[in-house]
Amino acid sequence: MELGMIGLGKMGANMTARLLQGGHRVVVYDRDRKASARAGEEGAEPAGSPDELLDRLKPPRAVWVMVPAGKPTEGVIFDLAARLESGEIVIDGGNSDYRDTVRRGEELAKRGIHLVDVGTSGGVWGLKEGYSMMVGGEEAAVERIRPVLETLAPAPDRGWGRVGPPGSGHFVKMVHNGIEYGLMEAYAEGFELLRAKREFGLDLAAIAGIWRYGSVVRSWLLELIESALADNPSLDGFSAAVSDSGEGRWTAREGIELGVPLPAITLALQERFRSRDRDSFAYKLLSAARGQFGGHPVEEK
Repeated sequence: MELGMIGLGKMGANMTARLLQGGHRVVVYDRDRKASARAGEEGAEPAGSPDELLDRLKPPRAVWVMVPAGKPTEGVIFDLAARLESGEIVIDGGNSDYRDTVRRGEELAKRGIHLVDVGTSGGVWGLKEGYSMMVGGEEAAVERIRPVLETLAPAPDRGWGRVGPPGSGHFVKMVHNGIEYGLMEAYAEGFELLRAKREFGLDLAAIAGIWRYGSVVRSWLLELIESALADNPSLDGFSAAVSDSGEGRWTAREGIELGVPLPAITLALQERFRSRDRDSFAYKLLSAARGQFGGHPVEEK
């Protein structure tokens, strides 16, 4: 299949590379020409503008947008909508607020254009391991891009699926990230308690390694925590200030609006706020874990 890719940051570039490895034709555009050139060296076809990207694709076209959420995504999607023909597809693979996605989907549908939202998880490891993708959109539109989704996923038959209409993919990804907040907070608190028991001289990386096999708390996050602790047992140099990229706030907000109690997720979000005024091992571990799975910048102390 052929696809346009707009946005070649850490996620867009790796997704492009995985698609090329899967034999797809990918025409790319990024405002940073160096990023486009790097993708070109791997086999993608760099375009000098969005118009050129569209001209190089055969109708009916599909364009994947991988730019920061908010105004950048809004601008790119509606710029494409003004140029695409009825029946063509725009894919938003970023972390957009699902309510924005529902609105955009309705606007594009008036023009006969399909919006497919793909909540994407996998971070910087997605190139090697594949991406977990929660897909929202009309069934026919999702089926048309199935070859791309099967290549990006860990395997063609697992790790991805259509979850509902436009907006549902980003909603499910929002809840996914809220759960991630809660899991990470529990791990961080537990390891801080282990570290506080000084008289036992506990090796935290070794304990994480033990828990990774057979334990009910085993997970990929735990594997990444083990890696972070093995590299830097005291997490020296890490700031305890833990960022949040928005999805946890949206999840907490949705719980309030629907009257669904989310105590663990909400408290985990509040703890991230608190981290910016405190200095603790638990918060450093949260920062280290975010750096491990998502390549998120880690503020140095």
